[in-house]
Amino acid sequence: MELLWFLLIGLIAGWLASAIVGGGFGVVGDIVVGIVGAFLGGFLFRSLGISAGGGMLGSIIVATVGAIVLILLLRLFKRA
Repeated sequence: MELLWFLLIGLIAGWLASAIVGGGFGVVGDIVVGIVGAFLGGFLFRSLGISAGGGMLGSIIVATVGAIVLILLLRLFKRA
């Protein structure tokens, strides 16, 4: 059951990040971007000492911020 929630949060975060930044990666791509973004966002939030609250909403916020950063980094390296 936890895996299902993890995938759902990854999908939501990846989709939100794609909608905010622009572009899209499809369902599987959004899930991957959201999951990797969740790890990146968790690292960034812990490093900066920021809390987005608990629960699903906090997880989605952290994962979305991480996914946005990931998409921007991918675009930066794609141009180079």
